[in-house]
Amino acid sequence: MVLNYIWIGFFLVAFVFSLSAGLFTGDWSGFPGMRDAVEKFAKLGFEIALGLTAVMTLWLGIMKVGEKGGAVAILARFVGPLFRRLFPGVPDDHPAMGSILMNFSANMLGLDNAATPLGLKAMRDLQELNEEKDRASDAMIMFLVLNTSGLTVIPVSVMALRAASGAASPSDIFVPILLTTACSSLAGLILVSLIQKINLLRPVVFAYLGGLITLLGGFAYWVTRFPNAPTEEELAAGAVIPPHTIESVTDMVGAVIIVGVIVGFVALAAWKRIDVFKTFIDGAKEGFQTAVMIIPYLVAMLVAIGVFRASGAMGMIVDGIAKVVAACGFDTSFVEALPTALMKPLSGGGARGMAVEAMATHGADSFIGKLACTFQGSTETTFYTLAVYFGAIGITRTRYAAGAGLFADFAAMLAAIFFAYLFFGGA
Repeated sequence: MVLNYIWIGFFLVAFVFSLSAGLFTGDWSGFPGMRDAVEKFAKLGFEIALGLTAVMTLWLGIMKVGEKGGAVAILARFVGPLFRRLFPGVPDDHPAMGSILMNFSANMLGLDNAATPLGLKAMRDLQELNEEKDRASDAMIMFLVLNTSGLTVIPVSVMALRAASGAASPSDIFVPILLTTACSSLAGLILVSLIQKINLLRPVVFAYLGGLITLLGGFAYWVTRFPNAPTEEELAAGAVIPPHTIESVTDMVGAVIIVGVIVGFVALAAWKRIDVFKTFIDGAKEGFQTAVMIIPYLVAMLVAIGVFRASGAMGMIVDGIAKVVAACGFDTSFVEALPTALMKPLSGGGARGMAVEAMATHGADSFIGKLACTFQGSTETTFYTLAVYFGAIGITRTRYAAGAGLFADFAAMLAAIFFAYLFFGGA
C-alpha cells in the first residue's frame, strides 16, 4: 500500500510541479523532459534487469551450494550462544530459536529467498510463546529490529546492480556495506536492549560484540592508513597514483573474502558428498526466475523516478537539503544520494530504483553512485518487513518496533555517509 502511494505520488507531484512552472514562469520544458524520461528509463530498467540475470543466476547458485553444504547451519551454531541471551524469553529447545538463527544466517549470506520464509516461521513460533496474541512481544521486536538492520556479509543484490550498471569493480562497496550494517545492527541492538533491560555487558554477549567491534574497528583503522585515489582533476594536474589506495585495498579484501566464500562453500559441499553441480544449477534457476520477476517492478519504479527528476521536483528537494547542509558548514557531495536512503525504509524496490537512477545519472563508479549503493545495501525495508511479519500472525499492537527500526535506519544512513567519505573520498 505504501509503495502504491509513493508511485502515484511521483507522477502527481511531477505533473503539478511542471504545470506550475509553465503557468507561473513560462518554462514548459518539464513536460518534454518527462516524456523522454518515460522512454529512457523504461528501456534502462529492462536493460538493468537483463544484466541482473547473469549475476543473480551465478550467486543464487553459489548460495544454494552453501545452504546444502551446511554453511548456514555452521553459522547458526556459531552465533547461537549470543542469540540465546538476546532472546531470554525463548527456551533453548523451542523451535523459534532454530528459526531465528537460520533466518539471521540466511540474511548474512544473502539468501533472501530462504530468509523470508524462515523469518515468517520464526514469527509463528514466537507467537506460540506470546500471551497477548495481538501485541508484539519483546522477542518479536528484538527479532524484527535485528532483521531490518541485519548485518550483511555478502551484499549479492547490490553487487549485481553495480555489475549491471557497468561498475568497473562491483564489489568495491563490499567493505563499506559490511561496516555500515554492523553499525546499524549495533544501534538497533543497543536501543532495544535498553528498553527491554537486557544486559549487553554479560561475558558472552560482551565477547561477541566486543570482538566484532574490535575486528571491524581495527580493519577500518588499517585501511585509513592508505591514501584515497586521486580525483580526475588531481590526475589532470599531474598527481601520481599511489601503488596502494583505500579503494584498491578494500576491493582486494572484498575480492579475497568473496572468492574465499565461494571456494569454501564448494569445498564444504564436496566434502559432504553433495552433488555440487546439480545443487548450483537448482539455485541458478531460482536466480534466473528472481531476475525475471524484478523486471516489471524495476521498470515501473525507474519510470516514476525518472519523471519525478525530469520535472525538476527532485532537484528542488535536493537543492533545499544541500543548502541546509551547506549552512551547517558540511560538505554537500553526499546529498544527491540521499533519496535512496530516504526511500529505503518505505520500499526496497523504490530504493533499488533510486540507486540505479543515481548510477545512471552520475555514473556507477562516481561517489554518488557508490554511496547510493551503500545506502541500498545497508538495511532492510523496515515498514515492509513489519507489515509482512506482523501481518502474517495478526499482530496489531506493534509497540516500539517501528521507532526502533527507524532509529537503526538513521544510524545506517549516518554510518554509510561516513564510510563512503572514508573509502571513496567524496565527489
